[in-house]
Amino acid sequence: MKRRVMMRMLVVGLAAVGLGSAAPAPLAQAGEPVTVFAAASLKNALDAINAAFQAETGQAATASYAASPALAKQIEAGAPADLFISADLAWMDTMESKGFVRSETRTNLLGNRLVLIGAAKAQPIPIAPGFDLKGALKGGKLAMGAVDSVPAGKYGKAALQSLGVWPSVEADVAGAENVRAALLLVSRGEAPLGIVYQTDAAADPGVSIVGTFPDDSHPPILYPAAILKASTNPGAEAYLAFLRSAKAKALFEAQGFTFLPKESQ
Repeated sequence: MKRRVMMRMLVVGLAAVGLGSAAPAPLAQAGEPVTVFAAASLKNALDAINAAFQAETGQAATASYAASPALAKQIEAGAPADLFISADLAWMDTMESKGFVRSETRTNLLGNRLVLIGAAKAQPIPIAPGFDLKGALKGGKLAMGAVDSVPAGKYGKAALQSLGVWPSVEADVAGAENVRAALLLVSRGEAPLGIVYQTDAAADPGVSIVGTFPDDSHPPILYPAAILKASTNPGAEAYLAFLRSAKAKALFEAQGFTFLPKESQ
C-alpha cells in the first residue's frame, strides 16, 4: 500500500515538473512592418493612411519619403522596401522595365494639380500664355523640383514651355531635390515664387496658391503604385489593397488628391 502511494506521488510529481517546464503557447504576432518608398508629396496623406492601416490590421507600415528618382536609385541599390509609389509614370516605367516591380500589382492610384505659390496672402498671378513670370519674381528665384529628374520639376518645366515663358525664367530656377524642398524655399522666404503640387501648398500655411496651371499645359500628374519583386512581406498585398479602400480614399481626398477608380485604368 505504501509502495502504491509513493508511486502515485512520483507520477504526479513528474507530471507537475513536465507541466512546469513546458513552453507556453506562442502568442500571435503582427507581421513585420510594411515598408513603403513614396514620393515626398505624399507625406501628409500617407502618414495618416499608415496609422489607419495599423489601427485596422495591427500591422505597422513605415514610409520613406524622397523624390521619385532618389527612391528608384535606392531600390536599385538594394534598399529593402515592399512598395514603390512614384509621382509620375516615367519612374515607375523605368523600375518596371528593369524588373524591380511586380507588373500585375501596378495601379495608377492618384492624380494631382500643379500650382504656382507665393508667400502667405500673396497677390494672385493670372497664368496664361506669355504671362510675365519673370517680372513677378522681382529679381528672386523660382523654386521648383530639379527639372531634369524630379517629377514636379519636369511637370513645371513642361507647363512653362507650353505657356511660352520658360526661356525668360530658366536662369532664375532654384532646383530642389524634391517638391517639399521647393515648398520650403518659398515658405521660408528664400524664394518669392515656386511651382509645387496643389496638395503640397495645402499642407503649408506659410504659402498661398497664386495661380493654377492649366491641366493641358503639362502631362497628366499620376501617382502609380506597385509591389516590389524583392518583397517577401505577405502584408504588402494587404497594404496595397488598403490604399484602394474607401477609408484611404477619404484620407487622400482630404489632402487634395484625386483618387483614381481602379476600373478606369
